[in-house]
Amino acid sequence: MRHNKRTPLQMREISFEINYTKHAEGSCLVKVGDTWVLCTASIDERVPPFLRNKGQGWITAEYNMLPRATHERVTRDIVKGRQSGRTLEIQRLISRSLRAALNLQLLGERQITIDCDVLQADGGTRTAAINGGYVALQIALRSLNKSGLMHRIPILRHVSAISCGVVKGDVLVDLDYNEDSNADVDANFVFTSENKFVEVQYTGEKNTFDQETMIKMLDAAKSSCLEIIEKQKAAIAAAVS
Repeated sequence: MRHNKRTPLQMREISFEINYTKHAEGSCLVKVGDTWVLCTASIDERVPPFLRNKGQGWITAEYNMLPRATHERVTRDIVKGRQSGRTLEIQRLISRSLRAALNLQLLGERQITIDCDVLQADGGTRTAAINGGYVALQIALRSLNKSGLMHRIPILRHVSAISCGVVKGDVLVDLDYNEDSNADVDANFVFTSENKFVEVQYTGEKNTFDQETMIKMLDAAKSSCLEIIEKQKAAIAAAVS
């Protein structure tokens, strides 16, 4: 039994509070246990210069952790004058994951920016951002469709993400901060409703691992991601009902 009384393959409670902000075309507050991430989707009727006149759209993401999202205050990146390597890595992961959900040609020459702001962190912020960002993106696309600016919603597949790790020899899904900081092996998975992966990241933090452990973590992640997709679908349906 884990310190929070979950079984090894049991996720934390996850919820999606839709239309959380007033002005964004799509917004969602995703709560995964004590990790809370506000995700907003903003539509720009232009694409970056490298995509002009190419007949396709673009999805990009920005990730930010509020100063007191953690136990101790951290300095904002803007004060430091540059984004950290971790921030850039997470932004690219979120962007890649959400672009995998879309037919970018059907999006047209417009860009959607997903802003992911961590209000409270207890592990798994990047996977929570992907899950909430996908919901915010769906709501934004449906608002375009409803307004008549887009005749077909360009979603190809659902996308979800989960963390997984090995702690004291046990494979655990959805690690909180305490578990993540003590993990021998850490992994993140981005999975689609087509039973395929967008991204798989394995890292031996304090120890090496074998193929059997890799497969066990992968299977656990797939099961959890499918469960998350069903919760995303329910949240999106509630937003447009």
